[in-house]
Amino acid sequence: MRVLGLDPSSQATGYGLIESDGGDAVVLAYGAIKPSPKESLPAKLLRIRTGVAEIIARHRPDEVAVENPFFARNARTALILGQVRGAVLVAVAEARLPLAEYSALEIKKAVTGYGQAEKNQVGVMIRALLRIEDPAMKEDAADALACALCHMNTRQFRAKLEESGF
Repeated sequence: MRVLGLDPSSQATGYGLIESDGGDAVVLAYGAIKPSPKESLPAKLLRIRTGVAEIIARHRPDEVAVENPFFARNARTALILGQVRGAVLVAVAEARLPLAEYSALEIKKAVTGYGQAEKNQVGVMIRALLRIEDPAMKEDAADALACALCHMNTRQFRAKLEESGF
């Protein structure tokens, strides 16, 4: 199973791709799609949608997991984030891939054991859990990998429940 995790943002949409055959997850790719701050919002949205589509075409994930924020600092930020999420979701829908959405709380709890963990704590745990030795890995990529790992673990847990008859 190959899972692409995405952390939508107008400044840097993080992505992380992991793969597992039921054992430990292996990192295949990670990074961020970074539109220029000088671009208009429509141009940024196009760049994000195109970037996600290119990542999907290049790495061919089986499923996609996206962080679904429940709040934003202000109404304008929430509106922009919603538009960015829309661009991401369009790229996923165009590829006809199964999509799962997780709150930041669910992702943090799955990775750190604590839903209120700080961003740097998520990064430390992702580096440890996925054996990443890149100290320069950005928070956006770490959050996307955390989303992918949350989904992978959730799928494996549900499969074990079904196998045991629950």
